[in-house]
Amino acid sequence: MESIGQDLTGLNWETALFIDSDSHFSYTLIFNVPDMNGAQLLFAAADLKPLLSIGYILFVMVTIAVIIHDKRDPVKALSWIIVISLLPVVGFVLYIVFGRNHRKQKIFNRKELHDLEQIDALSRQQIYEINNAAIFHKTEISDNRDIITLLLNSNKALLTMHNEVAILNDGKETFAEIRRALLNARSSIHMEYYIIEDDPLGREIADILVDKAQSGIEVRVIYDDVGSWGLSRKFIKKLRRAGVHVKCFMPVVFPWLTSHVNYRNHRKILVIDGKIGFTGGINIAQRYLTGTRLGPWRDTHLKLEGEAVGMLQIIFMTDWFFVSKEKLIDYPRYLPKTQVKTETPIQIVTSGPDSDWASIMQAFFSAITHAQHHIYISSPYFLPNEAILTAIKVASLSGIDVRIMIPSRSDSKIVYWASRSYIEELIDANVKVYLYRRGFNHSKLIMIDGKFSSVGTANMDIRSFEDNFEVSAILYDKAITEELEERFLYDLQRSRLVTREYWESRPNLHNFYEALSRLFSPLL
Repeated sequence: MESIGQDLTGLNWETALFIDSDSHFSYTLIFNVPDMNGAQLLFAAADLKPLLSIGYILFVMVTIAVIIHDKRDPVKALSWIIVISLLPVVGFVLYIVFGRNHRKQKIFNRKELHDLEQIDALSRQQIYEINNAAIFHKTEISDNRDIITLLLNSNKALLTMHNEVAILNDGKETFAEIRRALLNARSSIHMEYYIIEDDPLGREIADILVDKAQSGIEVRVIYDDVGSWGLSRKFIKKLRRAGVHVKCFMPVVFPWLTSHVNYRNHRKILVIDGKIGFTGGINIAQRYLTGTRLGPWRDTHLKLEGEAVGMLQIIFMTDWFFVSKEKLIDYPRYLPKTQVKTETPIQIVTSGPDSDWASIMQAFFSAITHAQHHIYISSPYFLPNEAILTAIKVASLSGIDVRIMIPSRSDSKIVYWASRSYIEELIDANVKVYLYRRGFNHSKLIMIDGKFSSVGTANMDIRSFEDNFEVSAILYDKAITEELEERFLYDLQRSRLVTREYWESRPNLHNFYEALSRLFSPLL
């Protein structure tokens, strides 16, 4: 019993919290009144146990009503209802922090840059041209007309034609190109990454940025506060003292923890002089060069030159305005005209809680449902929503060759088990599932029919589709897509095909882990 004594108009009283043998709570107000002989008489003025029970039920019901009112995915809503019912107070706090639907609530805006008005006008013009067959001289464009129009309408993702693309298949290739481009920078360096580590590679990149800033080049860096949680103040101060402009994306400051902690900038963008751009799955971290306990890290990145670089630059400019309120208006400096003549059609697509539509997920869904021959998917975290999962299964059952590669080991135990929970139903739908065994495959790729491919930051999971700020390069080019497919098939040789016999022979306890992780995967 815990009690607090007070004095009230001459009477001693106290509150008492009792716990009986069945662990039931009883909250009672007790008055101590002396009788004629000085003995203490105890009077229980009010037993509040029924009130607490009613309050508990009302609290849970109101919270559940709020979740239902959000009209979100039923599976995700049900998961939150289970959590809040079992853990009413803790579950409610978790829901406020991680569960609110900010795309619907319009908490984030489109960052108010005038560039977006110009892009809107250009996108309307492109829709007109596509509908009038003005740019159908490439088969890959005409075959993907629906997807291109979708992304113009939902994301204002302009179709850029004149581009040169280099596929970078691991950290060694990627950082060799990044170093070379950084060292040759002459005007500006704009860098935006989910993870920047204070490790040998991170410090090497920082030293280059410091040298460039001190030589008079404009250097701007955006890092995500959650993804770069371990980034030291010393690291950041070194950059700032040298003149590098550094901003943190939506910093999380305790105890003022808000629901914005759930919406992270997962983008990886580097733009140099407005002419060379990089995007894909690779962060600034040593593990992409030397690996971890999981083995070598396999990943895919792109080096771009041409009109698509301008689209990456505009994304950075809007994100920079969001974190700094500074408008970068020197357009000739940041958006120079390209001299590239090679035709490689690309749309740079973004998604996040600042958009009305889950554009990247919609592009994947449309591409999968339009497939005619094959679908190849590589994702380190495979937690698809119901729409994507159904599209994949329907495609496979319709005779499309569907192959999905996921890691045999993962850096996240919960996601590892949740991803494996989809394998059985995929096998039932004749989908070929492969477990990559040569380290950890972090590539985020989708390739369809040798004429559509996506390389970017978005995983094939609910968080990337709904919560994170993501970016992907959608490529409508036969040569590039076939090169990506060739590397995918090479990786399949270093993977294990999951047969029904192999899968059914796994321990029963694994099935339990998978089912439990699958239940809570919509909350991850």
